[in-house]
Amino acid sequence: MTFGDWLWETERRVQNDGFNGVKDSFHELYIGGLRRTDPFYSGGEHVFERDWDVLVLLDACRMDLMEEVADEYDFLDDPDTLVSVGSSSIQWIERTFTDEYAAQMQETAYVTGNPFSKRVLTDEDLLALDEVWRYGWDDESGTIPADHVTDRAIATAREHDPGRLIVHYMQPHFPSVPDPLTDGMNTETLGDGEGWESPWDLLRRGELDRETVWSSYRQNLHYVIDHVAVLLENMDAERVVISADHGNAAGEFGVYGHPKIPLKPIRNVPWYVTSATDTGEYEPELQQQTERGDTEEKLKALGYL
Repeated sequence: MTFGDWLWETERRVQNDGFNGVKDSFHELYIGGLRRTDPFYSGGEHVFERDWDVLVLLDACRMDLMEEVADEYDFLDDPDTLVSVGSSSIQWIERTFTDEYAAQMQETAYVTGNPFSKRVLTDEDLLALDEVWRYGWDDESGTIPADHVTDRAIATAREHDPGRLIVHYMQPHFPSVPDPLTDGMNTETLGDGEGWESPWDLLRRGELDRETVWSSYRQNLHYVIDHVAVLLENMDAERVVISADHGNAAGEFGVYGHPKIPLKPIRNVPWYVTSATDTGEYEPELQQQTERGDTEEKLKALGYL
């Protein structure tokens, strides 16, 4: 955004929101300044440099949030941490799937609920690419439900037996499936180009309190980990890692959510090691792979645009 763009946006915000619009614009200017620090931050550690057979990504999962729930799951008993290569999903995808790791990518299957895959990847880049968001989008919840990703991942593991498998869930990224705090989260109502305000935005403005937002965030993590438990009982893998592409800021340095800013709560992500054994007791329900809706609208619905 240029300074001229910022002035134009500020005028629009003031007309619509008065003094709150002024505050939002100066906050955006502040965030823009922090984004400029990204090139000076550590590049993080590339996941292909670590040892794993299956990498489960929980989108936007903070370290401390994972620690809160870890005792409730037997398979979250080997904690570690990783400095992610990105502060957002698009950064993680762009910096993970690079020419440097082309050989590893050819042995890797990627099952993803994150629409940013379209901007970076093609079928030829990987052993297998299953973009669940294309056909598994749920208008009612305004996101890609975890069960769609789980079912496709189980099918991929059984059918392809890849050397490596990455399973990218959209949760605990808002909107929270079990405890939605906002409405308007579907592609039909986003056709006018308006984006979605996440609970982090509402928390920053004081329209929601931290306890409410954190509770919803935690419930969404429970929701997705319950699906990870199904995954672990229906595929064979000696070394499964449960991690995240990035975390979230919850007010640190005045930052909320995950703009492209290299703060520790955004870049430091969980790294839990476990294993998986296919009991064969679960048969996935596979969605018909017919694309629904527009990619850019799905990204807006998830608060990315």
